[in-house]
Amino acid sequence: MARPDKAAAVAELTDKFRSSNAAVLTEYRGLTVAQLKELRRSLGANAQYSVVKNTLTKIAANEAGINTLDDLFAGPTAVAFVTGDPVESAKGLRDFAKDNPNLIIKGGVLDGKALSADEFKKLADLESREVLLSKLAGAMKGKQSQAASLFQALPSKFVRTAEALRVKKEERDAAA
Repeated sequence: MARPDKAAAVAELTDKFRSSNAAVLTEYRGLTVAQLKELRRSLGANAQYSVVKNTLTKIAANEAGINTLDDLFAGPTAVAFVTGDPVESAKGLRDFAKDNPNLIIKGGVLDGKALSADEFKKLADLESREVLLSKLAGAMKGKQSQAASLFQALPSKFVRTAEALRVKKEERDAAA
């Protein structure tokens, strides 16, 4: 029978897996406590970085319905549970790993889909959700103003053509 403290730890980890948008597994061997504190700060406010026991975390991930991470639970493991924008946290991990080669990104899960370490690095290269949405809104606004200009051009061209015909008719009537 499982000890109550271990059962509570598994339940807490299961809740974290279920409530997070993404979970990134890392190996932190060789990092100092100060470096881990800096890493937690670089992840932003929407992520929680926890050093975990492999066996308990594997059980918690399986209970949360995530079976694709089983191979990654080897060696010293820490998990970054991301509840907000995963791109921001991926950028924080990538930038920290550049300065501290002891941090190794093993892989993880994003919205229920398993991602490799390379896929998380590609995710870090994306722009944030807000930037992508503002670019989309700008493109849509540009297309709307083009359409408005086109719709406005047709009646004004008609009016100019009708006016030119009227002037031409008056000149012809005056000459006759």
